[in-house]
Amino acid sequence: MTNKAQKIIEILDLKPLTIEGGYFKETYRSNEFISQESLPLRYKSSRAFSTAIYYLLTPDTFSSLHRLPTDEIFHFYLGDPVEMLQLFEGGNGKIIHIGNDIEKGLLPQVLVPKDTWQGTKLIKGGEFALFGTTMAPSFEFEDFQPHNKAELIRDYPDFAELISQLT
Repeated sequence: MTNKAQKIIEILDLKPLTIEGGYFKETYRSNEFISQESLPLRYKSSRAFSTAIYYLLTPDTFSSLHRLPTDEIFHFYLGDPVEMLQLFEGGNGKIIHIGNDIEKGLLPQVLVPKDTWQGTKLIKGGEFALFGTTMAPSFEFEDFQPHNKAELIRDYPDFAELISQLT
């Protein structure tokens, strides 16, 4: 890990995100809630209106493939570009490059639709990437669905190499 990445981790008080990879800190959680009865059936409990986090990747970390029952919006803040894999129902998927250089086709903001398998890693040679993510309703750890590598490779053979890198 570079000195700059370590400094960002210290300044922002980021902690390892053991279920996914990378480093994070929740920066916002609404103090208003939506009752479970008012939410779609995919939610197991009540939710805050919204949450936001900082999220940092380094060369020795990646966001392991997972999916969530809520749309998640990524906001790129600082650092080097990343590659995000999104896998959709029916065997389709896409690779998105996220970063600040929009003239080179990088996107500074990306939507991950609910129930989409997602995983992210630094593009080779990158030192770190700092994002924010926002979810409404809120993220809850009980919603995190980890990958099954063999099933993902079976269902998305065109992305087998990247799936292997993100699992």
